[in-house]
Amino acid sequence: MSNNGINKDQWVALFEEIGLGESAMKKWHELFEARHPQGHASFLSWLGISEEEISQIRDWSSGNQAR
Repeated sequence: MSNNGINKDQWVALFEEIGLGESAMKKWHELFEARHPQGHASFLSWLGISEEEISQIRDWSSGNQAR
């Protein structure tokens, strides 16, 4: 799957531009992980995030580790 050049930092910047802070972004990840775990993983991969970081984000999103 190609993302046409958008990366994690650009995505976060978009969230910040619309006023989402850290707690809202965490809630977004939590809901995405809870409702669509494979879609969440695919989306993170689409952003070009490494498998190791994807694992960390998914653990953090499901409450398995502090971030």
